[in-house]
Amino acid sequence: MVNKPAWIGLVLLALMLLGVGIGLRKAPSAPPPPVTTDPTTVTAYATEPIQPIPEPPLLDPLKVDLGERLFRDPRISRDGSIACTSCHIFGLALTDRQPQSRRVGGEQTEFNTPTLFNVTLNFRLFWNGRAKQLEEQIAHPRDTGTEWNNVLRKLKTDPELAPRFARAYPQGMTEATLQDAIVTFERSLITPNARFDRYLRGDKNAITREEEEGYYLFKSYGCASCHQGANVGGNMFQKLGVMRDFFKEHGPLDEADMGRYLITKQEQDRHVFRVPSLRNIALTAPYLHNGAAEDLRAVIAVMGKYQLGREIPPHDVERLIAFLHTLSGEYRGRALDQAPAR
Repeated sequence: MVNKPAWIGLVLLALMLLGVGIGLRKAPSAPPPPVTTDPTTVTAYATEPIQPIPEPPLLDPLKVDLGERLFRDPRISRDGSIACTSCHIFGLALTDRQPQSRRVGGEQTEFNTPTLFNVTLNFRLFWNGRAKQLEEQIAHPRDTGTEWNNVLRKLKTDPELAPRFARAYPQGMTEATLQDAIVTFERSLITPNARFDRYLRGDKNAITREEEEGYYLFKSYGCASCHQGANVGGNMFQKLGVMRDFFKEHGPLDEADMGRYLITKQEQDRHVFRVPSLRNIALTAPYLHNGAAEDLRAVIAVMGKYQLGREIPPHDVERLIAFLHTLSGEYRGRALDQAPAR
């Protein structure tokens, strides 16, 4: 017979063991440590707001080639007058360096043309986020006025394109495969290996001391609260004029100034835009949704005044500009043109 104190002790021991068992079942397992074969990249950027841009995805080269041919072909526009490259020019980092562009018929676009480099890393397309994915945009392109049934009829007579499509797609050339080829090409427009990416991965000599100071300022001023992630932006909406009324001081208003309100008709979306990516930003002037900021110095002044509520000293502006120049990457293994944008 077990005496009372011993019996109590056994009960307590059993309860303790039961509690440990329950805890073990409920506690989540710890995540495995990161696996890497390069000691210079071990979580070097894990706590940073900006992440290195990924390498281009593995895509069917036949489809990429077809998509690029169509991207450059004016026959995809309604009247054959413009191609995608009319506004997205390769020598200008897939922009046209104009405040607004011209669409079919000569009509002016409402917005400044954004670059298509790294477009697949944006969570929405266009300044007001009217399209969620490339397939949606390419199916109903406004600027080219494309009517895909007419495009198909024109291109099917091309003795070179038809057999190429037959090799890339079992169904051959259709409206769907024309669109898919262009989208596949656009998915290939990734610009990895910027100097700042190399810095994030552990190469501290990839950027200068001035550029590194610019990055610290970028974080300390709060720029990284909107411009973060692999695309240094492009993953959220934000109002232009958080601290001061930008549009009241820069009137009169155009329809495009309404921003996302044009899509949602919600008052809270008035003057709200998709935050642009800062990748290759030194090569894509002018800036803002209407191209009103002609260079980096001008757009930094706008961001400081209207988004941060402060004037950024010239000394800091120069260092911020130096940092932004480190975000220019490579396309197909070659550095993008480091055209001055100061």
